[in-house]
Amino acid sequence: MSEKKIRVLIAKPGLDGHDRGAKVVARALRDAGFEVIYTGLRQTPEQIVEAAVSEDVDAVGLSLLSGAHNYLFPRVIELLREQDANGILVFGGGVIPEEDIPDLKKAGVAEVFTPGTPTAETVDFLRAHCGGGE
Repeated sequence: MSEKKIRVLIAKPGLDGHDRGAKVVARALRDAGFEVIYTGLRQTPEQIVEAAVSEDVDAVGLSLLSGAHNYLFPRVIELLREQDANGILVFGGGVIPEEDIPDLKKAGVAEVFTPGTPTAETVDFLRAHCGGGE
């Protein structure tokens, strides 16, 4: 009997139109045996949370380059809490200044992966914090 696959939603909140990094992470997770749902560009926090809840995901990965991470990442976490979906782990990536990471973690972001982070590090993190995987 195989273990339950980890389900991850990869989302691009806000007006950021660059998705290369999100697609690289999505592919790396898929290749590592995760079930990956990619929402596409320009998603609102409400759309992201709706998709996360309806897809019954274990984690949500938010990718952002536009600089709006201090608002958008905590907003997604707030909306997940409102939906009683506190068990969904939220992680982030993109161009996030190091000085912003402690506040994002205080807001509930489990981890932030900046440019150049090996995708294996993200895979290992999710396996350790979501269980399962293949």
